[in-house]
Amino acid sequence: MADRDDMKYEPGDPAARGPEAVRRAFANQVAYCRSNGAEVTASVCEGLHDLLDSGRGGAAMRRIRKWQGAPLADALPLRIAGGLHALHLDGAEPDLEPVYAGQRASRMADLLADVIERHEPFLMPWLDGPPQTNEAGRSAGFAAAFLWLVDRGLPGNFALNEIGASAGINLMMRRYRYDLGGVHVGPAGARMRIAPEWRGDPPPSGAFDIVGAQGCDIAPVDLTDERQASRLRAYIWPEYTERFARLDAAIVAARTFPPEIERCPAADFVERTLATEPEAGVTRVIMHSVVWQYLPEEERERIEAAMAAAGARASAESPLAWVALEANRDTHRHELSVRYWPGGETWTRLAVAHPHGAWIEWEPGGAG
Repeated sequence: MADRDDMKYEPGDPAARGPEAVRRAFANQVAYCRSNGAEVTASVCEGLHDLLDSGRGGAAMRRIRKWQGAPLADALPLRIAGGLHALHLDGAEPDLEPVYAGQRASRMADLLADVIERHEPFLMPWLDGPPQTNEAGRSAGFAAAFLWLVDRGLPGNFALNEIGASAGINLMMRRYRYDLGGVHVGPAGARMRIAPEWRGDPPPSGAFDIVGAQGCDIAPVDLTDERQASRLRAYIWPEYTERFARLDAAIVAARTFPPEIERCPAADFVERTLATEPEAGVTRVIMHSVVWQYLPEEERERIEAAMAAAGARASAESPLAWVALEANRDTHRHELSVRYWPGGETWTRLAVAHPHGAWIEWEPGGAG
């Protein structure tokens, strides 16, 4: 059993590689989950952390111990944790039932080693790609940001362009109803109702409309495909049962009118989107949530350059906004930040939030 002092959060270099970087990635994931109330996933990742030194776990754990990429940037712990959760959701592994019921196993590492060794063919493919955590609750932050932008004088008609859109759940936010600290926006009869715990002052009251919505992802998820939807379910932290209900509601919405998602790299999508002529009276928005950390540095630089160039051409009649909800790895919280052109070129932090939208803490007037 590893010393519990290993479980403190030490961000380190997200590009670091090697055995120590693997250990740090699992320790960081434990601390991150605990900080956000995900004790079940934290205990699973803690058991996997302990398993790193045991020599057990078959080919899957050997691949993890010798991970060739950057384990923190690759979200390696969540890849294997998602696979284990999928086993449980499929009912394929009875030994995991008490774990996901919140009962802390006395020998978690040994239990997980047994499970991983029994289900090696199932679990190995879960290591091949990053986790998908598309979450409708995050769109509450986007809605609050749009109200803030309208309050700053930008047109209330928004054309959404989302990078890392995954299944496009946030692109369907025109069909959701929000209660943002008592400020209500969205259709009153919406099936999806999102009301995060609101801390601090409410956002500006007002209204907005979404007149267009498109996105991109390098591996888009089709919500109407049950196999792909099941994969999304496996990445949901089991404590947050309302997230399963929101995913089911998003699936129904996608079957009615699916979101528009292109399979392509983020930088290509942003450059091509911003090269088109803007429409007068519409605020073009580039937006993303829990995506930036996964993009290569070269791609991030291309996006920043494309935004700066398009921002220089923006006007009061055809403005450009950049809305980001991304993790601060030092605080374990997510930060809602906004830039807009013309007039708001520097980043303004509007709020800090739970990673899946359970609560939002608004910062009056925004913080730089």
